[in-house]
Amino acid sequence: MYYLIASCIALLLGPLFYRFFTTGTGLQKGLDGFIFVSLGGLVLIHILPELLEHGGLLAILFVIIGLWGPTLSERLFHRYSEVTHNLTLTLGLAGLLLHTITDGGAMVLAQQDGNSALLALGVILHRLPVGLAIWWLLKPQVGNRWAMAVLVSMMLLTSLGYFAGEQLLTHLSLDNTVYLQAFVTGSILHVVLHQPHGHHISDKQGKYEYQAGIGSILGILLLFILLMMDSGGHDHHEHTHTTEQLMDWLLTLAPVLLLAYLLATLRYHFGLSAQHTKLPLRWLQRLAGPEALIITLLLLGPTLALIQIIGLLLVGTLLTQLRVEPAEPQSDLPQSAWRFGMADTVDRSAPWIVLSLILANLIGHPSVPLEQPWVQVAVLLLLFLPMGFCHLGGAVLALTLAYSGWSMAAVVITLLAAPVFNLSQLKLMNWSKRFLLVSSLLLCLFITQYLAPSWQGLLHLPSNLNLLCLAIITFLFGASLLRLGPRKFMSRITLWSKAHKHDHPHNHQQDATPKRHHHE
Repeated sequence: MYYLIASCIALLLGPLFYRFFTTGTGLQKGLDGFIFVSLGGLVLIHILPELLEHGGLLAILFVIIGLWGPTLSERLFHRYSEVTHNLTLTLGLAGLLLHTITDGGAMVLAQQDGNSALLALGVILHRLPVGLAIWWLLKPQVGNRWAMAVLVSMMLLTSLGYFAGEQLLTHLSLDNTVYLQAFVTGSILHVVLHQPHGHHISDKQGKYEYQAGIGSILGILLLFILLMMDSGGHDHHEHTHTTEQLMDWLLTLAPVLLLAYLLATLRYHFGLSAQHTKLPLRWLQRLAGPEALIITLLLLGPTLALIQIIGLLLVGTLLTQLRVEPAEPQSDLPQSAWRFGMADTVDRSAPWIVLSLILANLIGHPSVPLEQPWVQVAVLLLLFLPMGFCHLGGAVLALTLAYSGWSMAAVVITLLAAPVFNLSQLKLMNWSKRFLLVSSLLLCLFITQYLAPSWQGLLHLPSNLNLLCLAIITFLFGASLLRLGPRKFMSRITLWSKAHKHDHPHNHQQDATPKRHHHE
């Protein structure tokens, strides 16, 4: 019973925190950063993997419909965009209300013999950002009474789940409602990506992004605590395994990623940048850095590194001979090589690295429909089209795919195509050039299939050194969040930026998305 009372109190803390954080513009930005990261992270790291596990690829289709459906309808029926947005908000809230019933059941499980009380504590903690987000979304639009009515409804439904017994929870289990929850999850993501009405903050100079960064870091800390507690309540062993796997990836990657940033500093010092006068060298820094090659060499082995070098030389030479320029070259490069490697490169690559780790965490081991290598390649190419990965992000995604058991064809296509196979680049090419680019990528895949390479990590460092490097990388990424704020940080991912970039009549998009500089 104490758990139930504590979970209700956690929800009621939302209005109190909201009142405190909206006393100044900077605090509002901090609140926005906290909700953006904590609620979005709960969906991406905790909810989506479960949906994939229970519903397969079809669940992802429903998530996409929930995420992109409102955006598409607002573009097609601009006059009714207000109605569409409100409907999406209602669906997202309905999903959160449905989820509260299972939260009540999870707290009952936590009281049974053999189960940890940390499960109930995790449920209680994750109610904090949910209660705060509900008040943040509803109060400016419908007022205090309706916002409080939703919170009271959540408390009542939590109590229903707590007292209803196993029969009701069985009917509301993820297996029985997976596609409904997938659609609602997409709706929640849509609402998180789009700042709600009534939250317009004039911050054209970005002077409050530091506060937004502080809020996002607090959101990350909450997510980390929840992951460590295994707050899911559905399949503890699976969640624990996923968390441990993600931590292993981070520890393995951190030293090599730090070395890559140092190499980026060094190559910039010697003049290799997006502004180099020679087209072949501009393509070299776009496709490989060449610091991305160090990730492949040390963590995937020399065979795959050699295939990557040969493939990128083929693609780079082809694009040079065709006189194709890299899309959207960056023009505002810093003077200092140290600032370029440890700040500018981090700002541009960190969102892609985070996205790559999230994608790999979502995909995990390939399910039955994705076991065929060519199906994996097709899915990845479709993923790359709207994204425009940077070379470091592509290398990290290839690494995590290899560690997750994907085919070598999928790993190689990620290493070669992620930085170049995107809509921004393809728009600069005619159909014959596009055909030659695709042909060169396919040729590399056929060579890969013929050689049948296997990956092996060459770098094995003491755990203390891995932890130290991870701490440094965490500091660099945290500094980037503080400089940019979470929305600007993630807007460098094309897909995210596009999802966030449509207009509503009330202009609930607070900060204009800055012009995206493509990745070096």
